Amino acid sequence: MLTQKLTTTLQACYDACTVNNEERKAAPILPETEAPDMRPQEHDPIEELARARLAILEQVGKVIVGQDRVIEDLLIGLFAQGHCLFIGVPGLGKTLLVHTLARAVALEFSRVQFTPDLMPSDITGTDILDSDPETGERCYRFVPGPIFADVILADEINRAPPKTQSALLQAMQERQVTAGGRTYPLGEPFFVLATQNPIEQEGTYPLPEAQLDRFLLSVHVGYPTHDEEKRIVEETTSTYAPEVNPVLTAEQILRLQRAIREAPVGDHVLDYAVRLARSSRPDDPIAPEFVRRWVAWGAGPRASQTLVLTAKVRALIYGRAVPSIEDVQAMARAALRHRIITSFAAEAEEISGDQVVESLLEAVPEP
Repeated sequence: MLTQKLTTTLQACYDACTVNNEERKAAPILPETEAPDMRPQEHDPIEELARARLAILEQVGKVIVGQDRVIEDLLIGLFAQGHCLFIGVPGLGKTLLVHTLARAVALEFSRVQFTPDLMPSDITGTDILDSDPETGERCYRFVPGPIFADVILADEINRAPPKTQSALLQAMQERQVTAGGRTYPLGEPFFVLATQNPIEQEGTYPLPEAQLDRFLLSVHVGYPTHDEEKRIVEETTSTYAPEVNPVLTAEQILRLQRAIREAPVGDHVLDYAVRLARSSRPDDPIAPEFVRRWVAWGAGPRASQTLVLTAKVRALIYGRAVPSIEDVQAMARAALRHRIITSFAAEAEEISGDQVVESLLEAVPEP
């Protein structure tokens, strides 16, 4: 009986397989689907930078109303690995803007309120005498100052004396701090943002030219428009409490900063940037006549470097692989205004550094 059942079952399986085989022969042959590529995909810096710009603008826009050009310059300074000086009257949201950016990019934020009694060690850190609780051995231990962070806000930087201001020079240029005969490296990314009040001069100290040159960009923060100010008042006098979410990590920022350095630049753009910076020097043969009259000292080589580097960033965050002369011209004001020292003749004629830059943009021919 068992043998008969087994034979019947095997015959049924054979018949089913025969039918399936016939159906397979009659069915159309479908193309084979390719297996998904599981290899890690390379990051496209152009797309990533463009997305990062829009994402950061969205988060910062929850708190800051208007100031689109200021925010753009701030992002360009961040991705170009430079520092920014913000100049504007009180109440325009300079401090709030910096703090909001630090929250949007998930970076450690530190604020230093510059005052006349601030000491260099209050910024860099100092050695203190400490003792081991187990052995009782006494030794000096370095306590890091607020400079050991990712984003540093130097609020009202011109209120501190030159000795204290100079404590930032090594950190901004070399990204390290020397204290007690030892050198301590700073982390990456490292971004110094300083604010300055242009109208209040009592109890302030002008920034030395060497320190001004360390700032990649000098950004002027202006008044909001009527509609922008109306929205500011409406939001700040209500229960509106926006939540800023981080959209970039420190690792992503460092990767994008490296990608920007690798971006190509056309020779005609390099040539134009160098000629624009050299034309601001009154003793240079290509300097226009108004520069010889209005400028005491022109911009140095850091200005040429800044023009090219910031033009790269501006092109990439707008989705273009190669910067153009228009990118250099767009960054010229923020890159040159603090590096041009006007003469007594310019002061007598009430000519500012911005006006000199505007005249240079008109006078220096494009290739």
